[in-house]
Amino acid sequence: MAKASQRIPLYTQIRKYIQDQVTQKIWLPNDRIPSENELANQFGVSRITVKNALSELIEEGLIFRVQGKGSFISPTPSGEPLIYRPDPANLSSKPLIAYLMPRLENMFTARLLSGVESELSKQGYRLLFCRTLDSLEIEKEMLREVVQLGAKGIIIFPVEGETYSDEILRLTLSEFPLVVLDRYLRGVETNCVCSDNVEGARAATSHLVELGHIGIGFISTSCQGTTSIEDRLSGYEKALADHNIHVNHNLRLVHFDNEQVNTILQEGSANEDVKREMQAFLKKNSEMTAVFAINSAVGLTLIEAATELGLRVPEDLSVVFFDNYELSALSSIPPTCVSQQEKELGMEAAKLLVSIIDNPKQDRKKILLPTKLIVRKSTAPNRVKAIR
Repeated sequence: MAKASQRIPLYTQIRKYIQDQVTQKIWLPNDRIPSENELANQFGVSRITVKNALSELIEEGLIFRVQGKGSFISPTPSGEPLIYRPDPANLSSKPLIAYLMPRLENMFTARLLSGVESELSKQGYRLLFCRTLDSLEIEKEMLREVVQLGAKGIIIFPVEGETYSDEILRLTLSEFPLVVLDRYLRGVETNCVCSDNVEGARAATSHLVELGHIGIGFISTSCQGTTSIEDRLSGYEKALADHNIHVNHNLRLVHFDNEQVNTILQEGSANEDVKREMQAFLKKNSEMTAVFAINSAVGLTLIEAATELGLRVPEDLSVVFFDNYELSALSSIPPTCVSQQEKELGMEAAKLLVSIIDNPKQDRKKILLPTKLIVRKSTAPNRVKAIR
């Protein structure tokens, strides 16, 4: 345990301790540091003393706070502002484009990155890839830093639940070349490239209706603030309205956490808490004979949950979801899914950005790429099997 010296101010000792951890590379960029309570106990001081020390380090740029999550080491932990000073030896190097995305953990995000990189390379640009870890604060920090590093343009896949970004608005209003990928921000007129999520969801839900299903559920991660998910919900409702089917809000389960549901893609088995909640949802809604799931992680978790409950897919429950995945046709139950053109999305975003760099005054564009419904073995005609 650290002992507070009487000759050095307590908050100064805390500041020096944190600075030393960074200098010695014990704490790395984006690492979470101990909480105020933990530091107060470690040094035998009050939280006010700790807060004062942290406030100075935040002003100096060594750390940053994320509301509700704690304090983290800055991506540029030197404490000095990032200033772009080009190396004369590299003046002839290719211009730099930054690509920011929340995470890189599945084939969808990997193919987006592949599309962006391949097109930029063809156009003579270098790519700087940055993960924002689904943090608004990190995203904001990185947007500022890549501009200071001399990036000629930015492609950004916004963090989940982001409805508005003052940093993106500031860059847009200053006519800095920027393209939003996979979704768009309501109220911020930006250049964007995304899939036609409304039409993709409408086609998937209509497929279930045409198979005779009326009780069609909707299972999703949190909808609010993510336009791609909001648009899929809209497409689901549009299909029901097209076929004069009442929209039953009891057949919605729409609050799952991304990290929890992605367990099945990362570890090969579903999160137990998520699975139990889906099973309770299935038991409660015995009239539900089909489900449209928001993505492959949710859809695959649902299939596992239903199977453990004794339901047969597709005989008792038809399941369709967004996003094809690698070797899906070889699954024990090959899934019916909505396929996006991931690599093409990335390529179109890169093409649009390059055209904006060449002509910053052009009208802003919203490019929608069509999706494709792939019918496999997870959907079948309605046989009205009740859950026992």
